[in-house]
Amino acid sequence: MERILWRPDEARRDGTQIVALAKARGFSGEGAVEDLRLWSIAEPEAFWAAIWGLGEVQGERGSRVLVDGGKMPGASWFPDARLNFAENLLRRDDDAPAVIFVGEDGRRSELSWAGLQGKVRALAAALSAEGVGVGDRVAGYLPNVPEAVIGMLAASAIGAVWSSTSPDFGKDGVLDRFGQIAPKVLIAADGYLYAGKRLSILSKLKAVAEALPGLCRLVVCPFLGEDPDLGALPARAVLFEDFLVKDPPPLAFTRLPFDHPLYVVFSSGTTGKPKAIVHGAGGVLLQHVKEHRLHTDLRQGDRLFYFTTCGWMMWNWMASALASEATLVLFDGSPFHPRPEALWNLVQDEKVTVFGTSAKYLDACKKADLRPKDTHDLAPLKAILSTGSPLVPESFDWVYAAVKADLQLASISGGTDIVSCFVLGNPAGPVRRGEIQMRGLGMDVQVWNEAGEPVVGEKGELVCTKPFPAMPVGFWDDPDGSRYRAGYFARFPHVWCHGDYAEITPSDGVVIHGRSDAVLNPGGVRIGTAEVYRQVEQEGEVLESVCVGQTWEGDVRVVLFVRLRDGLTLDDALKDRIRRRIRTNCTPRHVPSKILQVDDIPRTLSGKITEIAVRDAIHGRPVRNTEALANPDALDLFRDREELKA
Repeated sequence: MERILWRPDEARRDGTQIVALAKARGFSGEGAVEDLRLWSIAEPEAFWAAIWGLGEVQGERGSRVLVDGGKMPGASWFPDARLNFAENLLRRDDDAPAVIFVGEDGRRSELSWAGLQGKVRALAAALSAEGVGVGDRVAGYLPNVPEAVIGMLAASAIGAVWSSTSPDFGKDGVLDRFGQIAPKVLIAADGYLYAGKRLSILSKLKAVAEALPGLCRLVVCPFLGEDPDLGALPARAVLFEDFLVKDPPPLAFTRLPFDHPLYVVFSSGTTGKPKAIVHGAGGVLLQHVKEHRLHTDLRQGDRLFYFTTCGWMMWNWMASALASEATLVLFDGSPFHPRPEALWNLVQDEKVTVFGTSAKYLDACKKADLRPKDTHDLAPLKAILSTGSPLVPESFDWVYAAVKADLQLASISGGTDIVSCFVLGNPAGPVRRGEIQMRGLGMDVQVWNEAGEPVVGEKGELVCTKPFPAMPVGFWDDPDGSRYRAGYFARFPHVWCHGDYAEITPSDGVVIHGRSDAVLNPGGVRIGTAEVYRQVEQEGEVLESVCVGQTWEGDVRVVLFVRLRDGLTLDDALKDRIRRRIRTNCTPRHVPSKILQVDDIPRTLSGKITEIAVRDAIHGRPVRNTEALANPDALDLFRDREELKA
């Protein structure tokens, strides 16, 4: 059992919303939260009805909570309900800040709740006047700016479906996504800033707009500071402020069924055309209320900052915090510009209470020897959330030693597939080094071995054995549901198999060891890549690494690629240290047969290293859909390596 790094004091623990719900159900003592979790699985109707009440959901609930609860997929949640997602996020109309935006160039803007309501009202009226109605699609091709939040809320208010991506996507990457859903209106920026560079996307935008079927209107946000030349764009292009209705009528929220499509989000697309995953308004709302209020203890007046782009599901997760009356703090740009402490400056200056980021960012801060506790006032900060890849134990150590001793560090894991989490934080419980605190309430999350048996203390497949409201409505253009069923239920019939290689610890925490499709298998022994990365990246010379299996002489051999600090060269001494560390702390099976240096490692546009693309490249196979990669040229560093031919 890993040692405990943090535990809330009694007052903080007893004041959490998760403990309050546990007490309301009659649970008390050290095991109250675990008792609540077990109850939430055993009594799903009572639990999700309680979440509806906790979130004070605006709408008609109806009498039924769950129909066909034994079917997975096929269960129906709140079949009689009528609600509107935007109505539940726009419950305030006052002068307190709702959305704060900070750019990497220092620009800052703020929208009050009343101001946000006004912008949403004006855009909703404009969309309606354009002919956008229930079920039509509105898409955003935007930096992480207030216009994205406004666009999502306006679309939802009138029953339209929102989908977004970030401006670093290329033309083909955008069309692979939005081309599937044919938006009526596209809201886009003229460009974005990154690492001090001004990057115009007008030529991409023109090509995208001309190729989208059924596009009626292109709405342009002049992010780069000058009104763009709309003459270079399709004829129906208009500036964002000019598109808004100047004296709009009051918002009339369109209440629709629980499963009415709210979002279309897309898988990374590194193994083919991105899956267009449809999520319903009610499921997203209840799941995010649960995760924000119970697992994060988010409250009115909290300030949530998640370092994300509009192309990652964490943007959707973050936006829902408005339903808990928290303030959104948005940032767009490089997290290390103009200096490595840029995001910590933002956390300090904006008095952020919950800071969400990626495991890679925290590791990069550690490698840069940052110590925010010595340089910044982080008094309001009560929680750090980490996702995107497994958070290694050494990063846990760094947070508590170099950031703040008294905060909840919640490693969380889920995915675009459920636009939420399977495993995440417990603000009333201890943080154990290297472990995710708990499994999500209302979700029967288990780890199964190859035989489909639940195991504890062993590695296996992360599964969910019972239905939950945040399961997708389905895939776009999948009328019989066959692609949806194949995506999650082929491995274990009627059980959601998520594709994570995981372990439930004896203390009931969770460790994610990597993606199942990237698991190494030398000599028939399954090895999670996260175990290797944890060891390799403790070497100070190594910035990051990628580990794959190469088919070799009838078996699989482990090949490790490392990216080193600038100016360093991989030598035998460093190779030997890496091998010794892996052998000592893992097993001889984990030790790579080959260790090679590369100058770059391919990653998706949401920043995740893609082992599958590397594996295909070293085997000489074509890498499908390189448009899903932020740096596809990096693949050339892995192809035809002489070192891998012997």
